[in-house]
Amino acid sequence: VQLVESGGGLVEPGGSLRVSCAASGATGSTYTMSWFRQAPGKEREGVAVIYTGADSTYYAESAKGRFTISQDYARNTVYLEMNSLRPEDTAVYYCFDVGLGVWGQGTQVTVSS
Repeated sequence: VQLVESGGGLVEPGGSLRVSCAASGATGSTYTMSWFRQAPGKEREGVAVIYTGADSTYYAESAKGRFTISQDYARNTVYLEMNSLRPEDTAVYYCFDVGLGVWGQGTQVTVSS
C-alpha cells in the first residue's frame, strides 16, 4: 500500500483547510487510519484516528471541535477537515495506516497571516 497526502498549503489564522490521503496498492481491506503532524523541532504527534468499519473516531485534545476525520471507502481516501486554524497548527501532516504500519510522505500546512 502507498499513501499519498495532498491539500496542504498556506492559510490565515481562523481559516480552513482539508488535507487528503489517497491509498493505492493492496487496498480493499478495512484498516484503522490516522493523521499525525510534526512541527519544526517537535516530535510527531497524533491528531485523529478513524476506526474503519465502526466509523468511530478519536481526536487529540488540540483537535477536538475543530478537526474532522472522515473516510471515503470508494475512493480509498481519508480526509482531515481543519477549521479555526491557529498558527500552532503549522506542521507537516502525515497519514498512517495503523493496520499495515505504512506512512505517507506528508503535506505541509502553514497557518500564518
